[in-house]
Amino acid sequence: MNWNQAYSLRSYLRSSLWIIPFVAIPLELIVARYLHQLDAWLGWSLVGFTPTGALALLQAFVSVTLAFMVFTFGSLLVAIQVASAQMTPRIIATTLLRNDIVRYTVGLFIFTLMFALSAQNRMEKEVHQLVMLVATLFGIISFAAFFYLIDYASRLLRPISILAQVGSDGLAVVAGVYPDPSIGPGGEAGRSELGQPERIIRHQGTSGIVLAVNVKLLRTEAERLNGIIEFVPQVGDFVGVDEPLFSLYGGVRAIDEELLRGSVALGSERTMDQDPTFPFRIIVDIALKALSPAINDPTTAVLAIDQLHRLLRAVGKRHLRGDEICDQAGRLRVIFRTPDWEDFVHVAFSEIRYCGSGSVQVVRRLRAMIENLVGTLPPHRHPALLEQLSLLDRELEKQFAYPEDLALARIADAQGLGGHSGSISR
Repeated sequence: MNWNQAYSLRSYLRSSLWIIPFVAIPLELIVARYLHQLDAWLGWSLVGFTPTGALALLQAFVSVTLAFMVFTFGSLLVAIQVASAQMTPRIIATTLLRNDIVRYTVGLFIFTLMFALSAQNRMEKEVHQLVMLVATLFGIISFAAFFYLIDYASRLLRPISILAQVGSDGLAVVAGVYPDPSIGPGGEAGRSELGQPERIIRHQGTSGIVLAVNVKLLRTEAERLNGIIEFVPQVGDFVGVDEPLFSLYGGVRAIDEELLRGSVALGSERTMDQDPTFPFRIIVDIALKALSPAINDPTTAVLAIDQLHRLLRAVGKRHLRGDEICDQAGRLRVIFRTPDWEDFVHVAFSEIRYCGSGSVQVVRRLRAMIENLVGTLPPHRHPALLEQLSLLDRELEKQFAYPEDLALARIADAQGLGGHSGSISR
């Protein structure tokens, strides 16, 4: 199995709701078999169920768990539709379908249902008391899990919960892609000019979006063959058939094409695994949807800016390495494009400033974010932020005709509207 096939399989398993419930079925068959054997060996009579009472209880568990599953899946489908319409469809695969609480709760319902059916089928004149005790415990746990799931789902689908989850996932992605602290502007230079490549490897198969790349393999092969491998697109880019995928320089021109193609995972939708700007994109999409005339919810946009502030501070404190990856001797081996500081700033500010410049809440919160980041990040991060502040001021002059409104909009406010000042510490 190639690296990209293994990656696709892992990603599918993480985002598939049916895997855990399906695994619960063979697990129940194994547990039920050994419990019946243990019950016959122990001969316990702890709970004292009669055949009539045991059958009635088991039938109740079967009916209840079936109802729980129908309600859960029906509610989940409605929740996905509402969440994608009110926020963004990007949260379905990245947040909702990867939620372990939902998957394991449904798995518990399946296990309890199968266990109750198995106990019914094996019961004749004799009641297996240990089996009934375990079935009762699983039934009680299923009730508790169902009530917890209702409460959890109602909290999960709030905008602040989705935004906070995406923000936390984004921090993990940023830490994975940029593991080192900032070392100043000198270490984030662009790539060197190498001239014309000696060989170009083009994409074959199905067009798709670059999800992840096995950079370690590329570096190892470049060192082994004493050459330079350039990965032409960037993670998150769409790559069509016959478009350049790799440019090769030096000894790597003789490398196996399939080995290189197998180091790239493509799919139909971006993921956050190696794409540090994608969590920004999701949060900005939620903010833009909130600022649309159909929804008109600037407070949700302010909550989104809170998470962008959180992410930008984390990015600004890290070393955003350039495109060049060198070996231990300092020789260039791989060219792998990653977003720089200006890319993150443009994603976080540009569209929200354009769509939310008419909202006092939004512009005051944006100003508070800029001022706070200027005060807390290293000096080489300031120019891009000050440029956004200048653009914000010019946008305000177009939006607010009255001097009083313009003066109000120019006050930094961490709450958007109602806070005391723009100074915040997080």
